Amino acid sequence: MIWPVLANRLLGVLRIVAALLFLEHGTQKLFGFPPPMGGAGPELFSLLWFAAVLEVVCGLLLLLGLFTRQAAFIASGEMAFAYWLAHAPRSFFPALNGGDAAILFTFVFLYMSAAGAGAWALDNSRGEGEAASASPAPGRAVP
Repeated sequence: MIWPVLANRLLGVLRIVAALLFLEHGTQKLFGFPPPMGGAGPELFSLLWFAAVLEVVCGLLLLLGLFTRQAAFIASGEMAFAYWLAHAPRSFFPALNGGDAAILFTFVFLYMSAAGAGAWALDNSRGEGEAASASPAPGRAVP
C-alpha cells in the first residue's frame, strides 16, 4: 500500500520543515541571523539564552533526524514553557498574545516524540526510525 510509505515521507517533511523554522528562531536569538527586529540578542546565561541554545541544538538534531524522539520531547516542553511564561500572560487568545507558533511547535514536537523521525533521518540507520515507528500489521495488537 502506498499510504504507509506516503505517511512516513510526510512525517519526514514535517520534521525537516519544523526543524528549520525552530532552528531559525534559535539562530536569530543567539547569532542575530536573520537580523532580529528588536535589537540585540539575549544576555549570556539568561532564560532566553538557554531557550535559544535549546532551539539551536534541538533544531539541528531534528533536522538531521538524530535522537528525534528525545530532541522533540525536549523542544515540545520548551515551547510549552515558553507559551505559559511569555505569551499567555499577555492575553488569553493566542492570536493576540503571539503564542500561536509556540502552541503549534509544542504539539508538532510532542507528536514527533511519539511517532518518530519519519523518512530521511539518521535515526533510521540507528534502528530507531522507520521500523520502530511503523504501524503494526492489520489485525495485530500493539505490544
